[in-house]
Amino acid sequence: MLGKIVPFLLNSISIIMTLFPPFFNNLKGANRRLKDIEICVPIVYGTIAFYLGRKASESQSHKWTVYVRGAANEDLGAVIKHVVFQLHPSFNSPIRIVESPPFELSECGWGEFEIAISLFFHSDVCDKQLDLYHHLKLYPEDESGPQSTKKPVVMESYNEIVFPDPSECFFARVQNHPAVLVPQLPAGFSLPVPGASPHC
Repeated sequence: MLGKIVPFLLNSISIIMTLFPPFFNNLKGANRRLKDIEICVPIVYGTIAFYLGRKASESQSHKWTVYVRGAANEDLGAVIKHVVFQLHPSFNSPIRIVESPPFELSECGWGEFEIAISLFFHSDVCDKQLDLYHHLKLYPEDESGPQSTKKPVVMESYNEIVFPDPSECFFARVQNHPAVLVPQLPAGFSLPVPGASPHC
C-alpha cells in the first residue's frame, strides 16, 4: 500500500507546485543570496556602572548595565534575534537571555569580572552565533579619593559585523535601517517587499 501512496503524494506535490508557482517561488527566494554584496552592522557593546554611595553595602556597591547596541544607540532587532549574557557564577541564574531589544541587562554587585556575550541572529541573517567578551569595570582608573555617585564608569568596545552574500529577505529588511550599512544595488534589481511574504 505504501508503494502506491508515495508516488501519489509526489504527483500531488508536483501538481500543487505547478498550480501555485508564486507561493513556491517565494519559498525559494527566501534563502536566495546576493553574491558579492556585504552588509555591515556597526555595534557597541559594554557596561556602564554607578557607585551607590550611601546606599552601598558590602555585597552591592554598584548598579551596572551590560548592553549591545547600534553604534549610535540604534535598535538592532532587525538583525539580532536574542542575546545571551553569561555572568559570574556567583550570581543567581548566571546565564541570562534577552529576547528582544533593548539587548541589555542590569544588576548590582561589588566585583569586576568578564562577561561572555553571545549574539544570535535571525535565521535569514546567519546561522552561527557570535561570541564577544567584555570586562565589567566598576572603579575609575584615574581618580583618587572617594568615588562619585554622579559620574558613571563606562567601558565599551566598537566592532563591525560583516555579513557577506546576504539573503534577499535580510537585505530588503535592513536596506533603510539607520544602524545598518548596505551598498546600492544595480538599477532595475528588485527585492522582496519586507513583510509581504511569511518568509521575509
